[in-house]
Amino acid sequence: MSKHQSAAAFRGKPGGTPSKGAADAQRALALHQAGDFAAAAPLYAAALNRDPSNGAVHYLHALCLKQLSRLPEAREAIQKAAKLRPSDANILADLGTILAQTGDSEAARAAFGRALKLQPDHKAAQLGLGRLAASNGDLDDLRRLLAEQPQNGEAALALGCALLAAGEEPDVAAREWVQAFQRGTLTAEAMGIAGVRAFEGGRDREAMALLKIAATLKPDVPALHANLGLLLLDKRRHRDAIDALNRALKLDPNHTGALINLGGVHLDAKKYAEAIPCFRRAIAVEPDNVVARLGLANASRQICQWRDTEAEEAELGHALARTGARTGPFLLLSMHLTAQDNLRAARVWAKGVRMEDKDKLPPAPPAEPGRRIRVGYLSSDFYAHATAFLAVEMLERHDRATFEIFGYSHGPDDKSAMRQRVIDAFDHFVEVGDMTSPEAARRIREDGIDILVDLKGFTQGSRTEIMALRPAPVQVNFLGYPGSMGADFIDYIIGDKVVTPLAAAADYDEKIVQLPGAYQPNDGRRAISAHIPSRAECGLPEEGFVFCCFNNTYKITPAVFDVWMRLLDAVPGSVLWLFEANPAARDNLTYHAASLGLDPERIIFAPKMELADHLARHAHADLFLDTLPYNAHTTASDALWAGVPVVTCAGETFASRVAASLLTAVGLPELVTDNLADYEALALALAGDPERLALLKAKLIAARATAPLFDAAHFTAGIEAAYRRMHELRSTGRAPEPIVV
Repeated sequence: MSKHQSAAAFRGKPGGTPSKGAADAQRALALHQAGDFAAAAPLYAAALNRDPSNGAVHYLHALCLKQLSRLPEAREAIQKAAKLRPSDANILADLGTILAQTGDSEAARAAFGRALKLQPDHKAAQLGLGRLAASNGDLDDLRRLLAEQPQNGEAALALGCALLAAGEEPDVAAREWVQAFQRGTLTAEAMGIAGVRAFEGGRDREAMALLKIAATLKPDVPALHANLGLLLLDKRRHRDAIDALNRALKLDPNHTGALINLGGVHLDAKKYAEAIPCFRRAIAVEPDNVVARLGLANASRQICQWRDTEAEEAELGHALARTGARTGPFLLLSMHLTAQDNLRAARVWAKGVRMEDKDKLPPAPPAEPGRRIRVGYLSSDFYAHATAFLAVEMLERHDRATFEIFGYSHGPDDKSAMRQRVIDAFDHFVEVGDMTSPEAARRIREDGIDILVDLKGFTQGSRTEIMALRPAPVQVNFLGYPGSMGADFIDYIIGDKVVTPLAAAADYDEKIVQLPGAYQPNDGRRAISAHIPSRAECGLPEEGFVFCCFNNTYKITPAVFDVWMRLLDAVPGSVLWLFEANPAARDNLTYHAASLGLDPERIIFAPKMELADHLARHAHADLFLDTLPYNAHTTASDALWAGVPVVTCAGETFASRVAASLLTAVGLPELVTDNLADYEALALALAGDPERLALLKAKLIAARATAPLFDAAHFTAGIEAAYRRMHELRSTGRAPEPIVV
């Protein structure tokens, strides 16, 4: 921005003190120049409320919003600026840039043309036209511009990126950047910033090339190595990520981003004990860093290393509300936070989903009358995974006279029988794992999908960017993520009257769909191995009551574990049978038991095994004890299918009410409590009443053939009724609304 533009923005009262609007604009400019765009933006808005005809402030506001990636608002602001100051070539050139970024190429080309009429040698306008031509595969304008202006580093940067987009190898693009760097017209820092923006826009190939060459050309800048490490972590190239992050930390041992990302690498590799010191070091540098605190809480939870856990989680919730920091919302579901805390975090995360506005698809064409409703399921879990185990029979039972079913897979092929069964369940099975998000979205749009169902939400391995590009007119959050995604590109969440009561609608940005039974589908063909291992083979004593919980250890909280230890103490000879997630968790849980005066050998650990064999060993379990605030989900339906009663404590969030939903649908609502005291009392009463427990087990065995929870035909009919209603609303031009089947 020029000095003239800055001065013109802040006209005060004639001959005296600056107006309130001018004072706001002056403060906004100071923050803007200092890089605090989030603080500057509302001050620009306040100034414009008082002086809406100030084109210069509209322009500055637009530039600030652009820095915040709030492109629709930036576009509106700069269009106002251009209308008020139609002879300002700088405004017109930036208008063209923002229009191009939001996908309006023709309007962008016109804006650049108007800027060049006013100022024929305007570099930004020339560069903008070159980029537009390059986006259509014509690199001649960029080559010509760079030949005429070898000092134009931005042109060299753009040409390299265009070469990559055209399919050239990274070395070809790097040659342009290196030559500009050697001429002194392009800095490594500029390449690094461009690399981060490419990563945020989902252009990973471009981001990798830029960050690698930037870190090579200027190896003494820790941020370049740290950002490269983040990208390598995203690609799960753990060894390379560790190398890059360690280079950053060698240059700056207190680089918070590198410490957090190194902790993230260890988390992703399930090396939780190694992650903890990374996050602790980051917190020592920045005590209020929410991402570091969440990473520490997650790593500690995974290995059951508890220390002031609930107090720290409460503070984390306050910090998230206070700072608006962006952090993975899935991790928060197992913590003692409110549904509104979870919704707030999901909204922040959804706003930062990596994509570019120009890749967002236009509204889908009207529904084709008379055609089958096309439903697409998007997931990385179409193999021997819990999601597939739950959903496969539903997929098989879809009514092909009314529905045409598509599977979009971005996960592994494990060559398992379940993988083949899932593939066979779809009418069309499409691999999108090697496609970019825009390519996958375009494929889904080309397939004419009416309803796109995301089975991942914000869980690990999700491709939320595809959903954010709006490939389908109706988009649904189902099964994988037990909470609101807080995203304007998700229309519905599939639930039931227990997990998503209509009274809790304010906790969801999606419209609630209540299925008639449980929201969770189940496979009535789920096999239980004919071979039942002995108690000794399971590590269990020959006699004694067996409490069990096969949930992942991150779901176990100190309060729930204390209840379990009191139950062991109250039931002589009893044992607690837990899933062995990792050796560190095993060590810590036995340590906690000993610290409470219990013999640690009364805790037995069950290693991971094939589902049929796992279900068979349930024969030795007497009672399944649920966790809170993140309930058993698939593990609860596994236990119920195997004939093991589940005692649960229902909370206020979706994740904390799943077991209550399953128990209601299987016909055992009496096993649902709403506080830990009643939960403990019920478990103790059942442990001391073998006749009542035997009746419950007999009821569960009979329920396999009769209960709604295990009736896949009933479930599929319910969800299809919901899909038909969604399609009807869309076809008649009506907005999504709550659906009760």
